[in-house]
Amino acid sequence: MTTPRTPKYQVIAADLSAKIRGGELPPGSALPPQKELSGLYGVTLATLRQALQQLEADGLLSQQPGRGTFVAEPRAAYRLDSLRGFAEDLRAQGHVVATQILGQAVGTPPAWAAAHLGDRPPAVRLERLRLLAGRPAVHQVSWIRGAALAEADLSATSLYQALADQGVVVQRATEAVRPGALDQATATLLRQPAGTPAFHSERITYGLDDRALVADRATILGTLLEIRTERAITGLTVSWAQLA
Repeated sequence: MTTPRTPKYQVIAADLSAKIRGGELPPGSALPPQKELSGLYGVTLATLRQALQQLEADGLLSQQPGRGTFVAEPRAAYRLDSLRGFAEDLRAQGHVVATQILGQAVGTPPAWAAAHLGDRPPAVRLERLRLLAGRPAVHQVSWIRGAALAEADLSATSLYQALADQGVVVQRATEAVRPGALDQATATLLRQPAGTPAFHSERITYGLDDRALVADRATILGTLLEIRTERAITGLTVSWAQLA
């Protein structure tokens, strides 16, 4: 039985991928011009472009019209298929994550949070800045039912773990993520120009009694993070909603 030959573009993609992942081609470096690359690999421009398109789809390359092809900066993935906190998610992927607490106090939830938690205080307002490898990546404001976590040290402990330490069991969470851009205030916190692409997330976390425990809004830097999901016959359900 004859073994099928691997298409040439896949061979090229695998070779370039190995060089990128191995550090031979570092982030931000430019690849040789396409005509030169096609000659080096002994293929047509069409075959080379197939390989480059595959690597771009994999997030390893960035093709910039008029400038050339560059090795992409590594992006962390914000997963939607796990019930974990942001920092836990990224640490599980091997990233270095730090948390700065910008504010933590008992207060009255605003209308959007009260709609889920109920408008009776107390609730803890927790404002955090998440840094990925030392770079600001996410600004989060969470409203937590009750006042038990008002004095808790949440700079090194996840919110879900802190709830568990209080005997509170998290059952499920709903989350909506919409594309947008940084406003001036958040841009300053994330050290980016206003208008930089971002994701806006609203997550509501529920306990065993199906009461909302946490109402959370986050602004996620779109140039540093991407969203990934894994789909199976049974598993994550993805639904699409029309934006007004």
